[in-house]
Amino acid sequence: MSTSPIVDVLPSQLRLTVMRLARRLRQEAGADITLSQLSALSTVDRRGPVSLKELAEVERITPPSMTRISTCLEERGLVVRTVDASDRRVARLAITDSGLELLEQTRSRRDAYLATRLHALAPHDLATLTEALPILERLVGELP
Repeated sequence: MSTSPIVDVLPSQLRLTVMRLARRLRQEAGADITLSQLSALSTVDRRGPVSLKELAEVERITPPSMTRISTCLEERGLVVRTVDASDRRVARLAITDSGLELLEQTRSRRDAYLATRLHALAPHDLATLTEALPILERLVGELP
């Protein structure tokens, strides 16, 4: 089966570029928090009180790993763990004010970094990036 030269090269180039951008954005976060912890915290923020099982599924990690992450977040006061009213075996995580503040600071720093970089681009490059966003979102499963 033959593939086009673009499809042969694009996965590697895209992977490297996205990894470099992610690394740079992690550096801009300025917070003493791991990427996994930050991702989980963001998910708790978006979804509201969420069970550890649901959070592990959304984050695509094992439940034991999510337990470790949630314990770190709880110890730092970024989330609070409560017992589900309908099933006392289920623990739910909710974001705290400190967690919201950390997310806002992290997002602001990262957005400022990207805004500075985007302002340096030509208008047609900005238009191309805008058009590519839905495609990238589909690649990561954010859109149908």
